Order: sequence, then C-alpha cells, then structure tokens
Amino acid sequence: MASMATLQSNLASLSISSSSLFGQRLSPSSRLPTAKPREPLSYIVSKVKRWERKECKPNSLPVLHKMHVNVGDTVKVISGKDKGRIGEVSRVIRHNSTIIVDDINLKTKHVKSKGEDEPGQIIKIEAPIHSSNVMLYSKEKDVVSRVGHKTLENGKRVRYLLKTGEIIDGPEQFQKRKLKEKKKEAEVVATPATTS
Repeated sequence: MASMATLQSNLASLSISSSSLFGQRLSPSSRLPTAKPREPLSYIVSKVKRWERKECKPNSLPVLHKMHVNVGDTVKVISGKDKGRIGEVSRVIRHNSTIIVDDINLKTKHVKSKGEDEPGQIIKIEAPIHSSNVMLYSKEKDVVSRVGHKTLENGKRVRYLLKTGEIIDGPEQFQKRKLKEKKKEAEVVATPATTS
C-alpha cells in the first residue's frame, strides 16, 4: 500500500518533455485509481490435526457419522485399558466416531511455562475413545445394553435400552443436561474472576 502511494506521488511530480505530445504535468484527476483494501478471507477452522485424514463429501465437508451415544449418556467401557469403568460422555466428535468420557482414558500432558509467573506443569487430560468401545449403561439395574428407538404415544421419537426398556431421551434427562451446562458455564465465568 505504501509503495502504491509513493508511485502515485512520483507520477504526479513527473514532467514529460515539451517535444512530446503530452508535454504537461499530470493533473491530479489523471492519477491512477487507488486500490481498495480487501476484506480478510474467513477460513473454516477445524479441530482436526494436520496429519489426520478424514473422509469428505463432494462439497469438501467431513462425513458426520451417526452414533449411538450422546452427550450426557452414562456408558461403560467394554474394551481397552479402561475396560469395566463407568463414566459420563462429555463430548462427541462425529467426524471420526470418537467420544470423550469423564475420567476415562487419561493421558499425561506436559505443559510449558507461559511466563515467569506461570511454571510448567504435568497435567492429566481425557483423550477420545472410539464409540464402538462403549455401551450404554443403566445405573438402576447395573447392566449394559444396546440402544433401540421407538415412538411414544405423543409422536416423540426416543432412545431406550433394549434390555431394561429404560428411556434415555426423556424430559428428565434433558433437564439434567441443561442444569449441568448451566453449572459449567457458571464455573467458567467464576474461574477467571478468582485468578485475577
């Protein structure tokens, strides 16, 4: 942008010889048009690592898989190092069919210090596990079960446990999820106020 302005000022002060056709100084009206600044392009940010390949649709969006678990479901791990442990699903990653379960599949992360006031530390984080490694769990009857779908009398389609018949997507569960989300938001808002 600065080079364009200097070029324009040089052209304005330039005088062509009298023997040429033009022979006069360039008037301000004959200056070159100024370039309008472009708006920055907006990119779609994906939380996928660079080296992870994901299956895409023809419009370059990732294929999102249907999963038998949702956020807030109680699940039991049926394979892997945490086999037999029970937890609640906190996040669902649909493009690669993985889920994050509270306090299951913990990994150690080494965090660098961000300044002199913040020292480096070693923390435990929950890593994702594949959704095929978990089954829905009934706390009331202590049994794991596959999930089924049925339509209630009022026309609402819900998920239920095949072994026990317990409805998973009832209004009570929806209210519990909303309360948990509100508590987490309140904790996030309260945390920065206490640290500063």
